Amino acid sequence: MCGIVAYLGEKCAQPILIEGLKRLEYRGYDSAGVALLDGGAIRIKKTSGRINALEAILDEPRTEDTLGLGHTRWATHGEPNEINAHPHPDYTGKIAIVHNGIIENYGTLKTWLQNEGVKFLSDTDTEVIANLIGYFYATGDGSEESKQCDGQTKFEWAVQRALRELHGTYGLGILCADFPNILIGAKKGSPLILGVGDGEYILASDAAAIVEHTTQAVYLADNEMVTISPGGFHTKTIDNVPITKELSEIEFSLEQIELGGFEHHMLKEIFEQPKALTTCMGGRIDAQNGRIKLGGIDSYLRELTRTKHLILTACGTAWHAGLVGEFLFEQLARIPTETEYASEFRYRNPIIEDGTVVVCISQSGETADTLAAVEQAKERGATVLGIVNVVGSSIARATDAGVYLHAGPEIGVASTKAFTAQVAVLTMLAVELGRRRHISSNEATGHIKELAQIPDKISRILEQSDHIKQIAAANAGQENWLFLGRGFNYPVALEGALKLKEISYIHAEGLPAAEMKHGPIALIVDAMPTVFIATAGPQYNKIMGNIAEVRARGGKTIIIATEGDENIKQHADHLITVPDAPEILQPMLTVLPLQLLAYHAAMLRGHDVDKPRNLAKSVTVE
Repeated sequence: MCGIVAYLGEKCAQPILIEGLKRLEYRGYDSAGVALLDGGAIRIKKTSGRINALEAILDEPRTEDTLGLGHTRWATHGEPNEINAHPHPDYTGKIAIVHNGIIENYGTLKTWLQNEGVKFLSDTDTEVIANLIGYFYATGDGSEESKQCDGQTKFEWAVQRALRELHGTYGLGILCADFPNILIGAKKGSPLILGVGDGEYILASDAAAIVEHTTQAVYLADNEMVTISPGGFHTKTIDNVPITKELSEIEFSLEQIELGGFEHHMLKEIFEQPKALTTCMGGRIDAQNGRIKLGGIDSYLRELTRTKHLILTACGTAWHAGLVGEFLFEQLARIPTETEYASEFRYRNPIIEDGTVVVCISQSGETADTLAAVEQAKERGATVLGIVNVVGSSIARATDAGVYLHAGPEIGVASTKAFTAQVAVLTMLAVELGRRRHISSNEATGHIKELAQIPDKISRILEQSDHIKQIAAANAGQENWLFLGRGFNYPVALEGALKLKEISYIHAEGLPAAEMKHGPIALIVDAMPTVFIATAGPQYNKIMGNIAEVRARGGKTIIIATEGDENIKQHADHLITVPDAPEILQPMLTVLPLQLLAYHAAMLRGHDVDKPRNLAKSVTVE
């Protein structure tokens, strides 16, 4: 879960690397570094801390340094310090690399290299890659192939030879001191994109580091590498089989990843949700004729309509969206559905019968556990669909078909607009399958018309941000919170608790409201905040009983209720209202106050909401 960027062109590399790292800092921010090729030697500067700490130790940029690597780290192997920061040189000083991923067999490879006399300086798995490439570059492997290699060919061969020994995941940028105009990238299981500009190339973990310079990109697939020189680039597999890659257009602009007057990306993305949902649903819902068209999966709709078993798999916030989806598919389409944590699905022995459809949900499309679940589901014969936000991502390429969220780039580590967009896509799919299987056309048309109104209703909720800030101020000092909901709002309670944990570092627990009295009610003490989602619906009277139970024990109630509910005011220490909507659509509304509550609580506690401790945006490692 790191950010890598590399540059080769005619411009001074250092400022381009630093600017790229700042755009990738949401991928990791506990240490950073750059490597530049300087007169036949590799000059490395790195430090613990964030990008501004790295800037403070850098020399003045030199116009002759036009090739370099940059890295911002989220630590896996080895504590976040200067020694373990990337880039890592090899033991000969000829090779330098930056790496995103995890090498599972690094211990075995490290022992073998040490027995060959190779010295190690760090505690990282990444240094094994650098030293392995350096070893093969310096000594070969005794094969006829290695003996016949020289010059650039030998550098490429050494990279390929080393990569074939690695078990795990990697996105790599690689330099060799002997070749001041050559940059190599390689990918397996971790994202890597090559931006192709006018006489310049930028290799990066995602398009955020590229889009200021070019909108043309090549998306590398697993077990592929690219060799870049001033004259162009060529791609091949790590087994040296040439392949042809097409240039793709990056789908978002620089403006979309800038703060645009907001203090934080998270707040900007919360307020972008009306527009994001409008774009997500644009061209897909026909409220007039009661139809939904999801072009990416058109050819699979008959298979989906016939399926007797649907599995939704995801991690974190996307799992909460999947749980909403489970309720939707079972209620509207009457399809038996289960929601699996991808991190568990991949290690279990899941029951995948003939006709099972697996839907994998991920904002980034690079979540390692979800990607592994995709592969396992495919091996077992399931039809595998994806719901992702990032075009050209690994999950988008690995699934049989899928639906893009089109929510725009999400930079804030705590996901907000992706959640509502995921729920919107799942709702559209459930309504369409319901129309085909179980509900009447009139009922489907009613749901579609209500769905079209959701963006405007979200805008009305956002007007309460200052009010919600006041509620956060009254409760942010409390270290334990409960979030309770029933039915479709139970997953929202889970999501609200997660948001508060992620960015405010307050311990929070989300529960189905009825489960509170089966144990967690023991936690209730005076002034402990309990957030209830008590909107109008079939379980309204039941949740009112849960509210009474908390109040009887001195707990403080923060209630999310439907506009116009006068009865509930007397039961609320703090009240937030949302516009009325059918129960199945409420999660896209009720989650908004919880996102804002978490944001304001974190700000009041003095935390960096865009870079919460120990977290990174795209979990591309196990």
